[in-house]
Amino acid sequence: MVSKGKLHAILFPIPHPGHINPSINFALKLALRGFVVTYVNLEFVHHQLKSKSQATEDIDIFSEARKSGLDIRHTTVSDGLPLEFNRVFHLEDYWEHMLVNFPAHADEVVGRIIHADPYLLHFLVADTFYGWSATVANKYNIANVSFWTEPALVYSLIRHSELLRENGHFPCKDNVAEEITYIPGIKTVHTKDFMPYLKESDVETTSYKLVFTAFKEESKADFVLHNTVYELESETLSGLSKYKPHYAIGPINFSKGLPTNTVSKSLNPETDCSQWLASKTPSSVLYVSFGSLVQTSKRNIEEIAYGLLLSEVKFIWVVRAGMAEDEEATVLPDGYEDEIQDKGLIVPWCNQLRVLEDPAVGGFLTHCGWNSVLESMWFGVPMICYPVDYDQPTNRKLVIDDWQIGINLCDGTSLERKEIADKIRFLMDRSVSKDINENATSVKEKMRSAVEIDGSSERNFNQFIRDLRAKIDSTGTTK
Repeated sequence: MVSKGKLHAILFPIPHPGHINPSINFALKLALRGFVVTYVNLEFVHHQLKSKSQATEDIDIFSEARKSGLDIRHTTVSDGLPLEFNRVFHLEDYWEHMLVNFPAHADEVVGRIIHADPYLLHFLVADTFYGWSATVANKYNIANVSFWTEPALVYSLIRHSELLRENGHFPCKDNVAEEITYIPGIKTVHTKDFMPYLKESDVETTSYKLVFTAFKEESKADFVLHNTVYELESETLSGLSKYKPHYAIGPINFSKGLPTNTVSKSLNPETDCSQWLASKTPSSVLYVSFGSLVQTSKRNIEEIAYGLLLSEVKFIWVVRAGMAEDEEATVLPDGYEDEIQDKGLIVPWCNQLRVLEDPAVGGFLTHCGWNSVLESMWFGVPMICYPVDYDQPTNRKLVIDDWQIGINLCDGTSLERKEIADKIRFLMDRSVSKDINENATSVKEKMRSAVEIDGSSERNFNQFIRDLRAKIDSTGTTK
């Protein structure tokens, strides 16, 4: 296919669901605006999608989009490891490998894509956490777009790490508890809200190396796109815009007019919860899920399990393989599923959007992954926050302190079932959590307004397209 002069996005997502989902929808959004898009999936992710669907032939998540006339292409690249390698249980080893070995694979596939169609005006869109994007973009003389899939607050804390260092807060000593008010665009943030990789105990971890390798490259990006809403993080985004163009274009998964994929983006088989929910009264069910990646202790899982029972609130709990830190451990306490009877529904995985939009669901006990937070806000569902790692403690700060649409699961350092039950009863009793529910409704309205044709996210996306075209036109090349 020859498409002379058309802009062509070469898009690389990080291979975890919280990054894959917004990347797929961003690819569709670009294609709807007339861009050619090549979505570069990792081979093991593509294999998981095929295995889950039990397809006998190859699958294509963009087949429906192409039928509707969009020029969106799909290719795969190896991460250099065998398909059977368990990337979740060996996450640290996996990302150590990716830091060292994946840049060469990415370089090779970008070069191959560019040389296959030299008439297109290519540019790179890579998840910000990839630490090779600027080097590869410079090598091929193409524009470099950084796609940030977490809140702007997290981005800003990393971006201002040297300012934190100058003030003695990076790496932050683990026992320091201080309020910080000197970061541009951030009115106040407490050290307890820091991501773990900003703490002293994490400086030798792979997460630390991954983040700060990536942000050395990020400083050379031409544009930064944020999967957030301007009205919710306006001061932080304004503080960042003095460095380079930053555009809040979220929540990208809820952009208007995106084609429907007949192939599910989920990497796990899903249980249909609709029939169970249909028998429940409005706002009576607590949805519980800790995402696809994080792990916690057997003790914490047991306290949550019996806290749910003590609360006497109906619940759906996603209990996936690998949720406990011990790879071989049975996740739930012995006999637990017999104890719950009709009080709850335990599933290995489900369609989270369908659950959250169901009128029976009145609360979400969440690990505070950013995708989960955005989805809960979109449906106006208040949250009980149990952050475990990565950006989650900082996302909790936004949910509870800034937007006041949730509460903490525990107020101390350890989980206790009675306290868990009390927190669940508080949130699910709409007469006592009235303010939180009203705030959740207000945030929902702001998010939905942002993606309307005249909303802030659509305006920002249009401005990004204009600025990208202007940059390419002004240089006469894709760089």
